[in-house]
Amino acid sequence: MNRLLQIRLSVLFWVFLGLFLSLSFLLPRVKFESAALTLFSVNSFLYGFYIGPILSAQKARIEELHKIVRAEANAIFSMALTTRSLTPKLHEEMIELIRTYVDRVYSTKKVAGGEDEYETMIGRCVSYKGDQEGVKKLLDQLIANQANRSNLALQMANKVYSNEWWIMLVLFSITLSFILLIDVGGNIFLKIIKALLCTGLSMLIMILVKLSTLTHKKAKTMWEPLKRLEETKFYRID
Repeated sequence: MNRLLQIRLSVLFWVFLGLFLSLSFLLPRVKFESAALTLFSVNSFLYGFYIGPILSAQKARIEELHKIVRAEANAIFSMALTTRSLTPKLHEEMIELIRTYVDRVYSTKKVAGGEDEYETMIGRCVSYKGDQEGVKKLLDQLIANQANRSNLALQMANKVYSNEWWIMLVLFSITLSFILLIDVGGNIFLKIIKALLCTGLSMLIMILVKLSTLTHKKAKTMWEPLKRLEETKFYRID
């Protein structure tokens, strides 16, 4: 599955189109009666009615994840600036902790991946015995950012679950079967339309898979603020 998800959508389009063009010419043609066509219409409606909201929800999820990760990067950037007011030794220590935390979150793509590192930063601020205003400010920033981390964890857990996949695959298979078997005569143009229609339906499923596993083009850029922050040693967020 992971290898399939790495294939670009533009490549999958031509693969599906070639496959369904071949099937439209090779599979036997069936003339459906009115009852069968009614079933096809109902199934197609259910498929469109079901996949539409899920696609919209997944798109909204990725947009929300972009905002949350950006907010996380801004919070970390602010923390890095705050550490400049600390003593040189404590500054280096906190920057190293922040760097470890960012690396952990970015490498695992999970907010829970940096939980221990985040708690270490909070613990270091709490255990500090000095009377520096910067440490108190940094602690306040760490605590305030917990709400953003909770939102990220919730959004990362918001996926399309197996029961929803089964329903979509059943409706998708029935719709595809009807389209491929329907008799359009010897008209080559209509056969091409059949192949294009099946390709479009298949692409919808692939886009949903890519969205739900965060490998879609737009989702890939979600982590760029954290990556850029780490690359510039906490000096820039693009």
